[in-house]
Amino acid sequence: MMSDIRACIFDLDGVVVDTAKYHYLAWKRLASELGFEFHIEDNERLKGISRLESLNILLEIGGLSLNIQEKERFAKLKNDWYLDYINKMKSDEILPGVKEFIEELKNDGIKIGLGSASKNAVFILNQLGIIHLFETIVDGNRVSKAKPDPEIFLLAAKDLKVEPSQSIVFEDAEAGVEAAIRGGFKCVGIGEQAILHKANVVLPNFKGMTMTKFLNMIN
Repeated sequence: MMSDIRACIFDLDGVVVDTAKYHYLAWKRLASELGFEFHIEDNERLKGISRLESLNILLEIGGLSLNIQEKERFAKLKNDWYLDYINKMKSDEILPGVKEFIEELKNDGIKIGLGSASKNAVFILNQLGIIHLFETIVDGNRVSKAKPDPEIFLLAAKDLKVEPSQSIVFEDAEAGVEAAIRGGFKCVGIGEQAILHKANVVLPNFKGMTMTKFLNMIN
């Protein structure tokens, strides 16, 4: 599997860094503003999808209906709160093992891309001090279709000048795994087997991961 691989494309939230907690705090605050409760279990439904789609799910949970202008206003409010949280992020919030693993991939000649629905991906990578590790960044500002549509990964592969079949996508969300599969990519799920079972391989995290260990798992 790895002998044919020329590129690896990483999702951001839940793979490189855990911003899910900050998204949750901002969505919970918005739900409270709108007059209903939003629980951590509900937040699982928002992983890997766009801000507007997330807002639609939030409104469904609260039994509310808003027009597009109101949706845009509340989506911006949520994002402002989220930015307040991530503005305090530092490099120690990079998930264990992932930076070292990406550096090893790069040293082995593998191209590295980011494919994230987040519209704040560049800001977050700068905060973490690792933006230089990525040869392309495809985020929510560059795509019109949300995962599970494969657009985001197909664009990253195009930027890296590789075919999907020559690329591995690393994802922590069911929608992201589905997007990778639809696009013709090999996929490594980061998280729980029960949720990410459609991926070619599922790893709990990158702790202690080396190229040798990875090759043994996927070949």
